[in-house]
Amino acid sequence: MRIGELAALAGVSTRTVRHYHHEGLLPEPPRLANGYRRYGLRDAVRLARIRRLTELGLSLDEVRDVLADDKGRDLREILLELDADLAGQEAEIRSRRERLAVLLREASPSADDVVSPDMAAVLRRIPSPAPSRLAAIDAELLALMDTAADPRERDRLIALMEPLTRPAAMERGALLYRRLEELENADPADPRVASLAADFAAHLPGELAAELGRALPAGGPEHPFAVAFLADLSPAQAQVVRHAMAHLTGRAS
Repeated sequence: MRIGELAALAGVSTRTVRHYHHEGLLPEPPRLANGYRRYGLRDAVRLARIRRLTELGLSLDEVRDVLADDKGRDLREILLELDADLAGQEAEIRSRRERLAVLLREASPSADDVVSPDMAAVLRRIPSPAPSRLAAIDAELLALMDTAADPRERDRLIALMEPLTRPAAMERGALLYRRLEELENADPADPRVASLAADFAAHLPGELAAELGRALPAGGPEHPFAVAFLADLSPAQAQVVRHAMAHLTGRAS
């Protein structure tokens, strides 16, 4: 049979057949005197098998392994890996749908709400508009962390942050941010810097402060989130953050 007949029999296009030849998945048959390829039943069976395997989600490299006579991996092993990969995709889709459900429950959803349900709950407790420009930046960094962090690490940090969303803690936090705003044009050597840094460090719940203190030595002010936050601060305000970090690492040591 010719290439068009082979392709029709296996339910693929002639272009697909040629691609499989190019990838080495389907050996090219001998040509007739007129230059046309001549395919047999064995070619049709192999092509149909390639189609079935790709429809299962296997890559062409994995299909090549399955089809190899002596060095290929066991098909069951590859299918188990594929099943695990599909399960992971299902979990990710489920998580995205949960985020959508949270947004759809809002009367007027906004782009800032496109975070995990737990982080959305934290951000909703922050007064809107935020008590200061710096508090708003803080909320934006939390949303960034929610997107960039490993889900398990993110969920653990959200749990540690929960005490900060209680009314009394929110009030103390708003006062601290107002004091930080007052340092907008101050000198980094201003005596208020050290006292405010100590107050910020003391404001954090014990477990969260200990966790941050252990994590900061690996990155400190050079950590990407710290760099992003410090970039929007004046020199004196940035000094407050650096001193607060030093307090946390001192507590953790």
